Amino acid sequence: MSARPKVVVTGAGGYIGPHVVRGLLERDMDVVAVVRPGNTTQLDPRAERLEADILAPGFDPAVLADAAPRLVHLAWKDGFTHNSPAHMGQVSGHYSLLNALAERGVRRIVALGTMHEVGYWEGAVDEDTPTKPLSLYGVAKDALRKALPLSLPEMTSLAWARCYYIYGDDRRNRSIFARLLEAVDEGRETLPFTTGKNKYDFIRVEELGRQLAALTAAEEVHGVVNCSTGLPVSLAEKVEEFIAENELPIRLEYGAFPDRPYDSPATWGNATRINAVLAAHPS
Repeated sequence: MSARPKVVVTGAGGYIGPHVVRGLLERDMDVVAVVRPGNTTQLDPRAERLEADILAPGFDPAVLADAAPRLVHLAWKDGFTHNSPAHMGQVSGHYSLLNALAERGVRRIVALGTMHEVGYWEGAVDEDTPTKPLSLYGVAKDALRKALPLSLPEMTSLAWARCYYIYGDDRRNRSIFARLLEAVDEGRETLPFTTGKNKYDFIRVEELGRQLAALTAAEEVHGVVNCSTGLPVSLAEKVEEFIAENELPIRLEYGAFPDRPYDSPATWGNATRINAVLAAHPS
């Protein structure tokens, strides 16, 4: 009998992490879920839990490299705060860690990217769309994306999973959906809102977890892969749908806030590659 594939997931205690852990387990993989010391996020009990500060000075990358030859790298500080100064400060740490792991035998890396690498773009985003990020988060992620292929050894395959507008499990994110739930908890009947006209590629966090798990298995797939649905939907339509589905006693105050200047009128991911991965590697 062949051994079960084994995967390390960094950032497993974050918003996306528990869903990626579950997606990998559903593929009959063994998972080592890395969380920061003291993290209390509930994870699937089938996963092995490892507490570690992976960017701390003195951390030994061999701890992760010896655990598994595959890595899903989700760890990132302040992912919901797009202009946090932490983004630029941590790029070199992630770069050094991933290269050290590759040198120690990790042969498959799936790293989490973001639509914010692209910046202002109207229409579908494919793997060759030029990037011009307009936030520190986007700049930092894009720098790491461009640097890794120049430094990783040939034996290590890298997939850069570019994610879009993630929602679901909304008590654990900082999206408009979380703010709606918090407003209802506070007894508010209205919530100030933008025009809601911008169109995005909305993907449920559970589906993103399944896509990232499939991408981990697809070791032949390299480079940028849009982890998306490929469907543009207006923010207003999605939020009104969320309010109706959850029977929330609240309404939106359209136009109370301006739209963010770095948000495109409509942008979404070309999902051709990820759909091919899902078809080739069914769970």
